[in-house]
Amino acid sequence: MEAALQSPDADSFDLVASAVAHPARRQLLHLVRDNEQAAGDLATRFPHMSRPAVSQHLRLLEHAGLVSVRRDRNRRLYRARPEGLTAMRAFIDEMWTDRLARLRLAAEAAELSRAADVTEPGRPGRRP
Repeated sequence: MEAALQSPDADSFDLVASAVAHPARRQLLHLVRDNEQAAGDLATRFPHMSRPAVSQHLRLLEHAGLVSVRRDRNRRLYRARPEGLTAMRAFIDEMWTDRLARLRLAAEAAELSRAADVTEPGRPGRRP
């Protein structure tokens, strides 16, 4: 497990984790998930934030590989890149799979124990 965190994918994971840690960047990702949108249009969705601040968040998302950018004359159009979440998804899947495997083993052991209780009549504390 530790070796996996030292791989080149670890850098990608760290960039993505850092990028999605901020609520505004998560909201930006949701806004561009299905449709390409111009930076200026996105900025209007954040009235509490300056346009340069929104642009900085978008640059961070781009640097992390979470959005693609296309120039259209003087506009920058952003679209989510789901493949940018691959490293994070792999990390979560690994953690989840490990926990599920442990849970399965515990459940199987408990089931074997219950089956032994039922099939061994005459032992003290066992059901007939």
